[in-house]
Amino acid sequence: MTGYESLRAAGTAVVCLSPWGDSSPLMLPCIRFRDLAVHTVIAATGGMAVVAAPVVFGGIGAEVFGMFGDTLLVELGLHAGFELTTAAANDLLIESPIKHAIPIHSKRLDTTGVKILLITLKYKMTMTDAALGFYRSSVHKDSSLFATVKDYLAVEKGWFSPYLFASGRRPIIPRTMKPDIVFCHGPFLEGDYRLGQTLLAESAMVIALCSPPPPTPPVTPPESHKTLAIPKLSSMPSLSNLMRSRPPSPSEPEPTLAPVPAPPTPRRMVILCVGLKPHRTLWTTSARPSESVINYILLNGCPAIVVPVKVGAPLVAWDALTLEELWKVPLPADDVDAETTAAQGKFGGIVNVFFEYLDMCVDWDRVVVSGDPEKPAEMDGRKALKSALGLLVAAAIRSGASKEVKKEVDKERSGIAMWRIP
Repeated sequence: MTGYESLRAAGTAVVCLSPWGDSSPLMLPCIRFRDLAVHTVIAATGGMAVVAAPVVFGGIGAEVFGMFGDTLLVELGLHAGFELTTAAANDLLIESPIKHAIPIHSKRLDTTGVKILLITLKYKMTMTDAALGFYRSSVHKDSSLFATVKDYLAVEKGWFSPYLFASGRRPIIPRTMKPDIVFCHGPFLEGDYRLGQTLLAESAMVIALCSPPPPTPPVTPPESHKTLAIPKLSSMPSLSNLMRSRPPSPSEPEPTLAPVPAPPTPRRMVILCVGLKPHRTLWTTSARPSESVINYILLNGCPAIVVPVKVGAPLVAWDALTLEELWKVPLPADDVDAETTAAQGKFGGIVNVFFEYLDMCVDWDRVVVSGDPEKPAEMDGRKALKSALGLLVAAAIRSGASKEVKKEVDKERSGIAMWRIP
């Protein structure tokens, strides 16, 4: 009877990738995965939810609060041949107004160097399940999220899992799903914002489609705040004098506490090509008690894209295609028009998947193409974003020709990821 019950439980269990995103199986009982599906798992196809959970627009990101004590330590490693200053790359979108084409073969998209950042994210949180979502684009002929036998054995969709698991957030990714993009709404760490800002600041090229946030003004206490001085013991009044003392006049303001500064409002998202490497050979060494220690690798030929997003945009997200798979995608022979990328084979399909997903997240009213709100460009915001995504995907594909990338980057743990930042 015991053997029968074990066999029956195994038949109804859900097989997932390991928390590190590799091929080691993780078995969850069906009832356990049902709880995850109701409370923390989000699934969407073509912008429509298929699981009873908050979708990308639900505002869930606004209700997730960070933990106090989150800090970030950055050590700069290999960066030979990597520009030390961040260069604006918006001119790649508007440099050919007559041609109206994406310069996917521009020399500026050649990767000639990489930068390795050893980042330690310290946090105060116990291990919990990550609130993951799975997006499947409507551009596919088969828009079903459920995998075939070939997709069932694939592990590429979990390449970004170490980022979450090493920082106390267990990613549960079923093998039966074949998403284009996996996104996460929480739990939120303040270090997520700081890490995204660090990768943006260390990128060699940036395509900014929004204005930078205004500087946070310093918090100054009102004039009514008083400094409460503790009197010396010798000057302390006697108990009888305290009892005879009159109460303070109503006109005198009472001391109050200084206001707590409001948390930064999530207003932007950075999209970039990044590689992950463990701190010391094995991934398990990257998860220390209350610390995540991971090597992040940036490519100087891949621009970072910054877009304004709505409240409720995902905390982090990643494309299910790794660099290993992107390197197999053929590029069109000539530069392509942003409006006709759908006719450019698999390359155009990848760009359209990205655009369809980001179309739900971007706050289009705040898109600025030229980078200067006082000098707006004639290009439409949607076309500019699709062109920028085409440049990023093309640069990621072309990075396969770089010897430095093949030497330093783990092609199975690299791809295009997104961070929500202030």
